Amino acid sequence: MSTINRRSFLAAGLVAPGIFATPWPASGQSGQPTIVDITRARTEPIPIAIPNMAGTGSDGARLGAQIAQVITNNLRNSGLFRPVERAAFIQSPEAAAATPRFQDWRVIGAVGLVTGRVDASGDRLRVEFRLWDILPEQQALGTAYNASASNWRQIAHIISDDIYKRMLGENGYFNTRIAYIAETGPRDRRTRRLAIMDQDGENNRFLTDGQFQALTPRFHPNATQIAFMSYQRNEPRVYLFSLESGRQEVLGNFGGMTLSPRFSPDGRSVVLSAIRGGDANIFVVDLASRRERQLTNSPGLDVSPCFSPDGTQIVFNSDRGGDQQLYVMDANGGGARRISFGNGRYATPVWSPRGDLIAFTRIARGQFAIGVMRPDGSGERILSEGWAMEGPTFAPNGRVIMFYRESASRDQRGAGYSARLSSIDIAGFNERQIVTPTDATDPSWSPLIS
Repeated sequence: MSTINRRSFLAAGLVAPGIFATPWPASGQSGQPTIVDITRARTEPIPIAIPNMAGTGSDGARLGAQIAQVITNNLRNSGLFRPVERAAFIQSPEAAAATPRFQDWRVIGAVGLVTGRVDASGDRLRVEFRLWDILPEQQALGTAYNASASNWRQIAHIISDDIYKRMLGENGYFNTRIAYIAETGPRDRRTRRLAIMDQDGENNRFLTDGQFQALTPRFHPNATQIAFMSYQRNEPRVYLFSLESGRQEVLGNFGGMTLSPRFSPDGRSVVLSAIRGGDANIFVVDLASRRERQLTNSPGLDVSPCFSPDGTQIVFNSDRGGDQQLYVMDANGGGARRISFGNGRYATPVWSPRGDLIAFTRIARGQFAIGVMRPDGSGERILSEGWAMEGPTFAPNGRVIMFYRESASRDQRGAGYSARLSSIDIAGFNERQIVTPTDATDPSWSPLIS
């Protein structure tokens, strides 16, 4: 799997094995304020012009158009940008790549302009791009990438992240992947395979063959490993899947059924639930020694644990108080306190990478909902409601949540049933369906590929 190291990119120009970046030029880019306040962007998407990149070489024009289209799709799908219709462009892409005529872009309402050149011959690819701030008529960003031609889509995602961060002042989430469960077959006999794709639904791959049911995948913090639950040999247990080797292994031969795994923020341990003697409690497993340590010991079901981003606390759901609610405890298992007090049952909590919110599933009056609250339980907000929805996961910048939504069956054989992934901004707008080749559940959003 190709990886990207943004720190190395800034320090030495290396972005990924096989992808090299150089400022083009770099002068005057650092220390500048963001171009648009993101609060304003919430209600008024930023108009940005993204013409096809000019092309040279045997394949430059085709790849220039494809890279511009991926950038356009990424920024439009975020809900924070409004790409200007290309029919309104006055200046040609080739002329704009040489010297933008700012009045031509200002008159069609663009605040930002993305220009570029793509030189592609054989397997060699060089992409130069510039981001222009139209009103002050100055360059806001410029970088050149050298890579093999097969990496053109990843370069488009990297450029999208560069534009997002420069204009909004926070990291993007476009160069990321989604692990999920691909579902096929009748509803009462579903085949569930572990799958992975880019955040925009491209480059889909099935990682398991469906011989055994797979559930609840979760990314390692370095995005090279996935923890998930598998029913191999009819023993529901937590497994680890290496994205580099394709190898999978059971996490450990622990007693009882193990489920709902999540990695710790440092990637050195996995927190999970284990069902023993009729109760489910939370354990943490050290990945080096494979030793387990029990964190809860209460009658009932303690499940769906998730670390806070600093690793000092864990949120989980439990029926220890007689109803299914959310609790937060210290990472050593002490000091558990209930944080959800609304109407209904609460489940599948996940902590935002920013640390400021916990997303959850709420079930009340026969309806499901996806919502967020602060870690102390205050400020609860429902983002989306429906017949059935579950499994929220945050984008690495904490701005977008992905989940899955099911439709009701029309008859007892499951006709009309479907399960699809959706995403929504944490402000509760821009809900959109993510296209997958099969039904899809249990999404897990990777960190930025680095």
